[in-house]
Amino acid sequence: MTIANTTINIPLTMSGIVLDEPNQDITLSKVDLPVPECDDNELLIKVEYAGLNSVDALFAGKGFFQWQYPHVLGLDAVGIVVKAKKGVYPNIGDRVMWHASLGDQGVLSGYAKVTNCAVSVVPNSISAITAAALPCAGMTALIALEKLDVTDGEAIFIDGGAGAVGQFAIQFAKQRGATVFATASPHNHKLLKKLGADAVFDYHDKKLCEKIRRELGPQGFDAVIDTIGGENTVRNIDLMRFCGRIACLKALPAFEREQMFRKGPTICIISLAGAWLAKSLCAQQEMSFMSNVLLEGVASGEIKVPQISTVDFTADAVSAALKGQLDGSFTGKKVVKISA
Repeated sequence: MTIANTTINIPLTMSGIVLDEPNQDITLSKVDLPVPECDDNELLIKVEYAGLNSVDALFAGKGFFQWQYPHVLGLDAVGIVVKAKKGVYPNIGDRVMWHASLGDQGVLSGYAKVTNCAVSVVPNSISAITAAALPCAGMTALIALEKLDVTDGEAIFIDGGAGAVGQFAIQFAKQRGATVFATASPHNHKLLKKLGADAVFDYHDKKLCEKIRRELGPQGFDAVIDTIGGENTVRNIDLMRFCGRIACLKALPAFEREQMFRKGPTICIISLAGAWLAKSLCAQQEMSFMSNVLLEGVASGEIKVPQISTVDFTADAVSAALKGQLDGSFTGKKVVKISA
């Protein structure tokens, strides 16, 4: 979206939600900060909305080795470009969406800066709040499916299908022609079926594996997207066929050698942060390409966005919302409306 014929005044300071030090209570502060200074290939963006993700909550609790404190939290954002060097695209006045670097200051602030190659212009048909719900979850789902090389006719298992990543993964897997199995709480089964899942199972069911094998048959899954980790990862590999593929979003557990020999799995680690931490310009540009895929899918109506709930731009409200990311007490996306 472009806002034309607008004079944009940039203040010297802005409000931001910061983590003074890592803490399990996710105690945050709202403070005044200087507006960021940009390098030649960076855009200064007035942030409109910031999407919250479980990774924000995880690192608020334990910290990240590259952070300096106080640290501004938040990775997903949508806003208006207010400053850019001449000849740098997107242009001043464009509304853009991006997933920020985990190693740098975040986006829960009035203004943020980002390398121009990593953003996507949001079309007029998509609201800013909708776009803010897309980057982390949507790109994670796309990367997982690309690494797994899911093709027409294959069976894929999405463990944690009601989460934002799972909801996007179900829809994109169906676009690839896969048969989709998923887990979720019973009250979310209808939602996942509506998104395209062929079979949905209660992840609390003690006979889960038995019921999956009864539905799937003896061959096992061709591919798995594992959003849960821990013991689930071990179980999910047992549900795969020999030489099946699994994309893991969480840290890997300890594997028994017997299982590795018996299954011979291809294990993929999914890390959006790696595009920034590895300083890979190609990977950062790929994030922009994936953002465009997400925006096109939503604009066409082919991809449905998880239910969005808004969060106030206060330290207490953001803290409470991040705690909810960890306890799994909601389905959908939480998005902070920024008021600088």
